[in-house]
Amino acid sequence: MTLEIFKNNSYEISKLITKKYSTSFSLATSFLEKEKRKAIYAVYGFVRLADEIVDSMHNFDKGFLLNQLNTDLHYAVENGISTNTVLVAFADTVTKYGISKEHVDAFMKSMELDLTNTTYNTSEEIRRYIYGSADVVGLICLKIFCNGDEVLYNKLEAYAQHLGSAFQKVNFLRDLKTDMKDLGRTYFPEINTFTFNTESKQMIEKSIENDFSMAYQGIKSLPGRSRLAVSLAYFYYMGLFNKIKKIPPQKVLSARIRISNARKYFIMLKVLILYIFKLI
Repeated sequence: MTLEIFKNNSYEISKLITKKYSTSFSLATSFLEKEKRKAIYAVYGFVRLADEIVDSMHNFDKGFLLNQLNTDLHYAVENGISTNTVLVAFADTVTKYGISKEHVDAFMKSMELDLTNTTYNTSEEIRRYIYGSADVVGLICLKIFCNGDEVLYNKLEAYAQHLGSAFQKVNFLRDLKTDMKDLGRTYFPEINTFTFNTESKQMIEKSIENDFSMAYQGIKSLPGRSRLAVSLAYFYYMGLFNKIKKIPPQKVLSARIRISNARKYFIMLKVLILYIFKLI
């Protein structure tokens, strides 16, 4: 096996991880140009690996595992190789697209917070967490979409952060049952001492609506098929958010809200039509 084959296989593994974990995200990613598609799979594979360490590996030393991942990541970026296939693909993507070290470090910092923090009591605390866990992921993806066009990247930077925030907050609402009851976490300062009611739910929803509104303005300026792929993710999350808005707090706390596959494909068809007729 040559190094090139090993690297290609590493990308394939990240692609497999993406498809196994998220049908909606992998569906949106599939509309990208080939090289950008590979890069986004690599980003998802890395983010998912770090997330699994802090959320799932309860019977192991999560602090050690996360620190080792970070050490191995830095080695992979500096040397272009790793025995961890997910890191091979991600490090290659970081180098190829000039992804900021500060953004990667910010993401890892938020993952570290998940090992110790269970409650975020102020808007500033959760803002810092979301910046590292979601906003910078949006910025990393934007770097790939812009592919060296720094003027466009700078123009869309703020919008990408709003989109990352919107997606993360919707995920928080969707996973509220697991986070609060199983992991003992609450990410929303609006939920005072683990109280989730109609008032706090509406306050959270207003914040999410603002992020979605700001993000959509930037989506329309994305280059090539990235506009189609991100629009698909945007409308999927909007659909999920609108479903959550109609559900009372008690039900959000008792079940993980989902969108049916039939609904996902309807959203895809809708977005394709909008894209073809240049309405997005």
